[in-house]
This record gives sequence, C-alpha cells and structure tokens, in this order.
Amino acid sequence: MSLTQEETPKAGIITLQNGQVFQVKSDTGKPLDSLPVIDVSGIYSENFEDRKAVAEQVRTAAHEIGFFYVINHGIDPKFSGQTFEAAKRFFEQPTEKKMEVYTGLVPNEYVGYHPLEHYSRSGRKKKDLCEAFNWAYDAKFDPETLDINEPSINIWPEGVPGFQEALFEHHTQMLAFSRRMTRVFALALHLPEDAFDDYIKRPEAGMRVLHYPQQEAADEDQNGIGAHTDFECFTTVTQDDCGGLEVLSKSGEWIKAKPIPGAFVVNIADCFMRQTNDFFVSTVHRVINKSGKERYSCPFFFGFDRKKVLEAVPTCVSEENPMKYPIMTAGDYYAWRANKAKTQGGSY
Repeated sequence: MSLTQEETPKAGIITLQNGQVFQVKSDTGKPLDSLPVIDVSGIYSENFEDRKAVAEQVRTAAHEIGFFYVINHGIDPKFSGQTFEAAKRFFEQPTEKKMEVYTGLVPNEYVGYHPLEHYSRSGRKKKDLCEAFNWAYDAKFDPETLDINEPSINIWPEGVPGFQEALFEHHTQMLAFSRRMTRVFALALHLPEDAFDDYIKRPEAGMRVLHYPQQEAADEDQNGIGAHTDFECFTTVTQDDCGGLEVLSKSGEWIKAKPIPGAFVVNIADCFMRQTNDFFVSTVHRVINKSGKERYSCPFFFGFDRKKVLEAVPTCVSEENPMKYPIMTAGDYYAWRANKAKTQGGSY
C-alpha cells in the first residue's frame, strides 16, 4: 500500500553545532548494508605491508563514508560487558543522586552526568531520549603517561561500588587501541607511520556510556540523540545488540548501522576532517531506539593533545587546494565544541 501525504516520512534541513547544514530526504532510517567492514588484525603485525594494507582500506572508508566497522580488533568483550553492567547500576539510581555529578558542575569540560530528556540536538517536539555519564583521560590509568601526577578533571558518583574501576579498565584498553589506530590513520594519509606520535603522548581521550529507554514517539517528534557530528579526531563505539545508530548518507537518507557481534563502529570526527582539509569525512549520525528494550552504548572519543596546533596535513593541501579552516589549537576547538554540546546534548 502506498503512503498518503500525511504518512510520508518528513524531509527537512538540519543545522549542526559546527555550522554545517544538511538536507535530509526522510526521517525514516533504511536497513541497508552499506558500511564497510574492515578486518584490522593486521595492525598488530610486525610486517609493515600488513599494516599498510589495513590503512588503505581505512583510507577509502574514511574518505568516502567516514564510518566503518572494525573486526578482529583484539579487545576482549568482557571490558564492555563490565562497563554496561556498571552503567546500569548507575542509571538505576534516583535522578537526584545522579545529579550529584551533573556535568554543569564542571565548567568547560564534558564530564559527569547528562540527564534524560535534557537536550535537543535537532529541535524536535520532545527532547532527546537518553542519559549519559562521561569521563575523561586520567594519567593514573595511562601506562604511557608523561606525568603521573597530572590532576584529573573527572567527577565520580558515590554509592556505586566498582564503577570507576570498571570504566577505567575499559578506557585503558581503548586508549591503547586508539593509539595504534592513529598510526594506521597516518599511513592512510600517506604520511610516515609515526607522523602523529607526538600528538597523542598526552591525548584527548574521553569516554561516554549512554542509556536509551525504548522510544515511543515518532522519529520526527523525538530522537534518542539528534543529528550531530563528533568533535575529536575519531570515535570508536561499542554498542549492544539493540541497534539504533543511523548514519546520514551523501544522498540525504538515514542508513541503519546495525550491530555486528564483536565489532566496533569507527567514525571520523571534525578535528580530523579539519586537519585533512575535508579529505576525511566527518559524517552526520543520530540514534533512535525502537528495539522494544533499553539500549546501551559506549563511544570512545580520541583526539590530539590540547596544546597542539591543528595544522593541515601536508598530503591534503596544495596550491590548488589550500587549507579551508583557520589554524587553532586542539584545546581551543575542543572547548568551543564542548560548551556548545553541553547546551544541546552529547553523542551516540
């Protein structure tokens, strides 16, 4: 049966926090298998050609789509399982308890609790149906730290035994994986493998665990998290089996990124897009949970040292293709985006 005018999914225009504007053909996601799946086991090989082969696949996906799955990444799923269990115990608390670590208590930083239906990314009738807890890099949990005494900016809840320990066990695993992937991205940009090593000795490495109740409202009235891009270099997401992540295609259609057991979803974020002069694509995405059950996900946001200047990658600029963005430090860019995000919502 064909759709009537009233039943036709609504199209529209979305404006992101970074100022980009996109035309969307429909508010309804399509179950299309269009995201590449990359076996990254070769990144652990001592053979340079094995690592370079993975990098070339990453290059294509990062340039053409900005999203891809990775399999055989080497991270034991027990770590994400522990994080999701700890998160459930935290989110089950009364709102007033969770608000004791409200993100608004930490100016200019994106840590702590982000309340349910508190933000509206896309200006829907109802606010985004998710809640989250964020935590940032902590030198004490980094085996490669330059300064074990660096103060932490994190705030932690009381009355949730093992919460911080479980989250940082997971964080440490993702930190090591992300450093290795940064070398892959360097090769993908046809740079020396160690081109970004100095940028990640003290990286920006935030993590977030999210809880999405089952959504009853129509897609055009509410999202789990509305359309957005991330603002570091790249994000690596562990999601449960509920689904709900959707990616905006170049044609303006929402594509469902269904969960693949054991796989991560990796996406390019805005800092890498800026540094690569738009060669890498930071793609718009959102979450809508219509699974019939509660959804949990855990993105790891990886970026460069805040003191480093976001200069153009030399393989991505030329006289014919000059740098499109003003030069600034990573810290200046993060601060601007974090403050905007805290007024409108988070990601994943």
